[in-house]
Amino acid sequence: MNSDATAHRGAGHEQHPVADARPATAGPVRRSLLRTALTGAAALGAGLSAARPATAATRAAPTHGTRPRPGTPDEALRELASGNRRWRAYRELHPHETPDLRQELTTAQHPFAVVLGCIDSRVPPELVFDQGLGDLITVRSAGEVLDEAVLGSIAYGVLELGIPLVVVLGHQSCGAVRAAVEADESGGHLPDHIQYLADEIRPAIDHSKEGDARIAATVDANIRRVRSRLAAEPDLAARIKTGQLAVVGARYDLTSQAVRTVT
Repeated sequence: MNSDATAHRGAGHEQHPVADARPATAGPVRRSLLRTALTGAAALGAGLSAARPATAATRAAPTHGTRPRPGTPDEALRELASGNRRWRAYRELHPHETPDLRQELTTAQHPFAVVLGCIDSRVPPELVFDQGLGDLITVRSAGEVLDEAVLGSIAYGVLELGIPLVVVLGHQSCGAVRAAVEADESGGHLPDHIQYLADEIRPAIDHSKEGDARIAATVDANIRRVRSRLAAEPDLAARIKTGQLAVVGARYDLTSQAVRTVT
């Protein structure tokens, strides 16, 4: 990661590493359903933390253990990049697990990033980014598929907890993407509920490639598609426009354990 997080526009090629990620942008369009759904969530969140936007006056205030909470997209990206470097070098810190911090987290939380990842057991965000208790809001669905529950969970982290960064984290050899590609090629029907996942991933299938190359390209295309959909959400787009939020796409490589941006 580097610190010059600027706007992503449209689909493009992969970049290296995750710290080079830049915020996705989108124009403001209202969607009342998500805002309505979060009205009740705000009341539930009152006992968890002070839900405030990450403004200049509040960014530096929360701390986590002995470290200030990253309060800007660039700071959050740098923290994740540092954690991934530790992970792939086998020098993990396993931070924020002390008894004192566990007690502190009973009264408040100040996570600095939302990670929307796949359910794959080999890609737990807290491990691949070497983060600890209270650092990340993690939302996981097969193939990073979006539905109202996923959207509401991400929006809660951003709107109610003032989180400045959302990462859409796909990964190498994604089984959900493979199932969608193979079902599309064969015309077969997957079991109920799993077919729903395939249907959601299908628009991202890259028919210009064959075999494993098609699956790999579709993993990246699916990350871009999900990132773009999130960036188009009105409440998120408003924060992107003011620089309070970045929405980035990234892929975890199982072979190298590195997280790389997908633009």
